Amino acid sequence: MAEIIDGKGFAAHLRAAIAAEVADLPYKPGLAVVLVGDDPASKVYVANKARQTVEVGMASFEHRLAADTTQEHVLALVRALNEDPKVHGILVQLPLPKPLNADAIIAAISPEKDVDGLTVVNAGRLAVGLPGLVPCTPLGCLLLLENKLPDMTGLNAVVIGRSNLVGKPIAQLLLQKNCTVTMAHSRTRDLPALCRTADILIAAVGRPETVKGDWIKPGAAVIDVGINRVPAEGGKTTLLGDVAYREAAEVAGLITPVPGGVGPMTIACLLRNTLTAAKRLQETK
Repeated sequence: MAEIIDGKGFAAHLRAAIAAEVADLPYKPGLAVVLVGDDPASKVYVANKARQTVEVGMASFEHRLAADTTQEHVLALVRALNEDPKVHGILVQLPLPKPLNADAIIAAISPEKDVDGLTVVNAGRLAVGLPGLVPCTPLGCLLLLENKLPDMTGLNAVVIGRSNLVGKPIAQLLLQKNCTVTMAHSRTRDLPALCRTADILIAAVGRPETVKGDWIKPGAAVIDVGINRVPAEGGKTTLLGDVAYREAAEVAGLITPVPGGVGPMTIACLLRNTLTAAKRLQETK
């Protein structure tokens, strides 16, 4: 039976460490979050971000815009936040309503304040191994792995999913840890057989319970990034990961649950990135 990786507990310790560091600063790091529209999941997520930002002693700046806000208005807001000395981190909540161009809006964020790590500058820095701001969910995955596997040298890692938000950056992070990394996706041939070669398996496909127990190498570390809301009895919904948890836990050596695994780490790493950005910006003054 696999050891369960407690992302919720790890995130709590990380937030406590961040709060202690923030308390010692002569200034208050500030995080600005831009929410456009009324997506229910995004509204809950933004509210959680704001609450946890304040709890660690940072300043929270929320900008809630109507769904019909123009591209020009959002870009003007981002540029204003770039120039605001009280704001050290900027996050534009995705997805954005149509017809807004998310790529253009993300590109307008100053790389020094891009705490989601999505600008081309930060993606490029990660790719070539330079210091930058790393996307929060991949960073959270890496921290959970490092806590259990301090030396990942030579391990085979398979990443299912090639998104800019998770798949590509976690592959880069694992390469930096000297893993041998294979990226898989919807067109990969014989995906189950490939997954069975993985000492570390990262599932980030966005489809519930895609990865079955017999896809997993005995003793492997399984990191489930998926958060899928599926219908349940009584008109309710339940959260499922991208991994069939019960059968996977019978085979794996380490596994993250859903909920309570990677999810809590995302906001904690957002706060860590904001602190990092604040310190770097302060050093350049």
